[in-house]
Amino acid sequence: MRLLLSIQRWLFTTLLSVGAVPTLADCPKPEGSGGVNASEHLDAPYIVLISLDGFRWDYPEIFNPPTINRMLKAGFRAERLIPVFPTLTFPNHYSVATGLHPDRHGLVGNHFYMPKFDSWYELSNRESVSDGRHYEGQPIWLTAECQGMVSAAYFFVGTEADIRGMRPSYWYPYDKQVSGTRRVDQVLSWLGKPAAYRPHLITLYFEDVDDHSHWTGVGSGPARDAIVRVDSWLERLLQGIEKLPHGDQVNIIVVSDHGQSAYVDNPEPLVISEHIDLTGIRVIGKGPYAFLFYDSDNQAQIGRHTELLEAAWPHGRVMSPAEAPESWRVGANERWPDLMLVADIGHMVVSERAQIARLSPGAHGWAPEDSDMHGILFGAGPGFVPGARIGPVRVVDIYPLMLDMLGLTAPGPLDADPQALHSVRLLKPGPTPRD
Repeated sequence: MRLLLSIQRWLFTTLLSVGAVPTLADCPKPEGSGGVNASEHLDAPYIVLISLDGFRWDYPEIFNPPTINRMLKAGFRAERLIPVFPTLTFPNHYSVATGLHPDRHGLVGNHFYMPKFDSWYELSNRESVSDGRHYEGQPIWLTAECQGMVSAAYFFVGTEADIRGMRPSYWYPYDKQVSGTRRVDQVLSWLGKPAAYRPHLITLYFEDVDDHSHWTGVGSGPARDAIVRVDSWLERLLQGIEKLPHGDQVNIIVVSDHGQSAYVDNPEPLVISEHIDLTGIRVIGKGPYAFLFYDSDNQAQIGRHTELLEAAWPHGRVMSPAEAPESWRVGANERWPDLMLVADIGHMVVSERAQIARLSPGAHGWAPEDSDMHGILFGAGPGFVPGARIGPVRVVDIYPLMLDMLGLTAPGPLDADPQALHSVRLLKPGPTPRD
């Protein structure tokens, strides 16, 4: 049965991925822009892509942040942003950046094993995250640089990696100690450069809301304070853009990688080690999900473990990648774990009982169809229809919008729907001031 599922999964993935993962094979400037815009891009608009990590889709109504709500009235808004599986930071940010699902862009989690390199990718390991070999697909900043457009990044997953020898023209290694004010001021400084050197694509990332929601819970005082801080940084950015002579050519797109939710206290979590022997198994994750990587490809053992865990756990799903829901787009990438445990929303799974006491009050990682996992998507600026409202949008669908606005060519087959955000685009005549 598992062999049949594996064959079906391979066929499904092959059909979806007709056309390889985008590469730089046809890149006009494989060395990048060199920090100088090609002449054909000087009149292009500007995009600041901002990620508010962990900012749930309904937070504007719940917490009423003034700057965000003013931007929502002035620009467009999607009802919610649907994350990819798994609903974690690294897979979703890189799906925004590439227009691909994790199965194709390679970041199948925040931590995962890479058989090709016989090594582990780990979000907290500087050497790992900066190694461009680990990233597949072509992120938007590489597409820009490849076509002679200057890009910049004050943090975003993948921007500090030398992906096929290329990075944004301006970038920083991730450091959460850098204040939001400093990040915003650097973005404004980049936007203030002479036209020839001014980045037309800039990424900006804030982790505050996610951090404090994890540490103290959704809607806690510190989490609310984090929303206030992030909102104030957006206000600082808007005020700075308004002072630029070309500020009326700057577009802002705000996304979040996933939502956030809380645990329930009863019944207690599934404790994996109390049902199977974890010898030779590395467990990644706890709380909403757990991914099991086996030292050996023992399908009989994996099958037995699946049956034991399923029998013990009425509040979650135990599955191999081949058995994952089709909508999750779990295909044949060798980086997927051998066994995936995904709890029902609000429920938990841990590898050892001692981990229960260390679970965070707020979390994400549950199934992408659960509404608490949904993020936010809105935009403001001259490129958007004021007051436009659309239904739910997938994270992969943002990539074609950015390509369209910047006048860039798609690098190859994507997982995105190029029409998903077509109705929010506003085409306005007139050149972009260059100084």
